[in-house]
Amino acid sequence: MEKATFGAGCFWGVEAAFRQVKGVKSTAVGFMGGTTKNPSYKEVCTNTTGHAEVVQLLYDPAEVSYEDLLNVFWKIHNPTMLNMQGPDVGSQYRSAIFYHTPEQRDTAIASKEKLQAEGRYDRPIVTEITPAGEFYMAEEYHQQYLEKKGVSSCHF
Repeated sequence: MEKATFGAGCFWGVEAAFRQVKGVKSTAVGFMGGTTKNPSYKEVCTNTTGHAEVVQLLYDPAEVSYEDLLNVFWKIHNPTMLNMQGPDVGSQYRSAIFYHTPEQRDTAIASKEKLQAEGRYDRPIVTEITPAGEFYMAEEYHQQYLEKKGVSSCHF
């Protein structure tokens, strides 16, 4: 099993999208990339902790590649929006790839460069690609939130 961590706006929909991917064995929503130790959702929403809302997943590389996960990541949000996605505004909603290995870093950079070169977007891709830091799990009620609310799948 390998670990991957992505920020692409509100973590509820991001988690739901990745839970549909064959080979993803588990997901958890939480926070990464900030300075506050063990922040609460309320603290992160103040836009002062520096954290991004993220989904951390465990996946089986024999079933799904990191590149395939990146393809899902690029499809489920707009990577040209700085510190926002849809109606959600703040640095906690930034587009971010937190890599766990040098191979993930290299694959993420190549994927971003390829997407930018394809010309799909009129603006530059602003997705940050940074080393994974401490992952702080969000409160339990955020885990698989859309499923708990009766939304069993999202179509992106």
